[in-house]
Amino acid sequence: MYVDSHAHLFYEDFDEDLPDVIQRAIHAGVEKIIVPGTTLETSNEAVGLAEKYQLVFACVGFHPHEASKATDTQLAEIESLSRHPKVVAIGEIGLDYHYDFSPRDQQRNVFRKQIQIAIRRNLPIVVHTRESTADAFEIVREVSALNRQWKATEQGDKRGVFHCFTGSVEEANILFGLGFYVSYPGIVTFKNSPVLTTLKTIGLGRILLETDSPYMAPVPVRGKRNEPANIALTAKKMAEVLGERLDEVARVTKENATFLFALDQEHQHWPLRT
Repeated sequence: MYVDSHAHLFYEDFDEDLPDVIQRAIHAGVEKIIVPGTTLETSNEAVGLAEKYQLVFACVGFHPHEASKATDTQLAEIESLSRHPKVVAIGEIGLDYHYDFSPRDQQRNVFRKQIQIAIRRNLPIVVHTRESTADAFEIVREVSALNRQWKATEQGDKRGVFHCFTGSVEEANILFGLGFYVSYPGIVTFKNSPVLTTLKTIGLGRILLETDSPYMAPVPVRGKRNEPANIALTAKKMAEVLGERLDEVARVTKENATFLFALDQEHQHWPLRT
């Protein structure tokens, strides 16, 4: 059984066939799907999907692309929305210096404010980075040092996940030391993917699987709309790269996601919309 730790099922790509997408995911062995918001509107949509489908859980937050639109009033609404029983993290938040759709100072400011929401709510964060690793690391290192009790447990710290991770072994180990996980979508199946060397070295210990649907479709469906059922293709390739059994990859990544997002708690029994 798999956990897809990152899938944007509210995108219009799924407007016509979402029930079928959910059924294909179930048939492929997907047990739970985490849907991160990117704005206040899509965070509400993510929560709506979590209320509609038992296997779906939500994250709420402003993506760095949308940071310039994140007013203090809207961030307060994000914090209020985070109290929903099926909200398991603050995300997708972070920094994106590749597109710079929002000014970098605003990205950093909104990133910090949303981490503070996570700290107040004692929730993990789902982090997006692109060409912004140094600044993102500086911020999470600083807040982790100042808030040592944030998501600290006897079983290990679980402050969040850097999704679609493309960093080095050294960067991964820094994150692990700060209580973070990293997750991989279909990029592990791409020919000559730069993440393979890192993955071989760091192993399964603090790894999550994700699809990043509707993006990052794995080989052999690369270039098509991605969906949670395709996580099995990524898991298969990850098993090959690591020299592990497929069922072991599924088991460890599921356990990691369950621990990080507290998926075994009472919120999974939220009554569904009818």
